[in-house]
This record gives sequence, structure tokens and C-alpha cells, in this order.
Amino acid sequence: QVLLVESGGGLAQAGGSLRLSCAASGRTRSTAVMGWFRQAPGQERQFVAAINWSGGTTYYADSVKGRFTISTDNAKNTVHLQMDSLKPEDTAVYYCAARAGGMFLNRPDGYDYWGQGTQVTVSS
Repeated sequence: QVLLVESGGGLAQAGGSLRLSCAASGRTRSTAVMGWFRQAPGQERQFVAAINWSGGTTYYADSVKGRFTISTDNAKNTVHLQMDSLKPEDTAVYYCAARAGGMFLNRPDGYDYWGQGTQVTVSS
């Protein structure tokens, strides 16, 4: 099993920044790709970004490309999501996810493990 714990959510103003972290523990070596998803009230869970543990390959949703940066800290088994130039439409619960397979997927059902989520609220 893999345990994922997110932190770093909160309230930001439009144009501001927040940094989310996801600490992974357990059988982390069984995972190859880490992802971030988000879900706003009444909406489906939406892909945000993904990265492999080597950090060499990243993948972003068009809606966050150029504003968000995903990175890994392998020594701490942690994945970060730096969110800059935040917009009110970024408001959602953000979830960290891990998948065992090496393919980069943007579908929630492609991920094997999930964190509990952290709330991000962006005010206008």
C-alpha cells in the first residue's frame, strides 16, 4: 500500500501563489507516476499535472500550463505543485495520486492511490 498526504492548501488572492506538497510513504517504489487532480463542487475530478519520480518528464493540463509547476523531491518521497498566477477558477479540492504504471494518464481511474485532498480557494 501507498499512503499519500497532501498539505499546503489554503486561501490566496487572484494572481497569488500557493505550493502544495504530497508526502508518499509505504511501498512508494511500486509507483512510477505521480499526479495532481482537482475537483470543484458539482464537477468531475479533473487532471492538473503529472510527473515521473525521476522528474524527467512532466505533463500538464492546458488550463494550468505556464502557471503551475510539478516537481519531485526523491530524497523525501514528496511531490510538489507550485501554483502561480492563481485564478478564481482554480478553486477546488486538490488531490495527489499515484499510479504503478509508467504511462502518463489524465484519467482518475488510471491512478491506484489517492490522498485525502486539500482545499485551495482563490478569491477575486
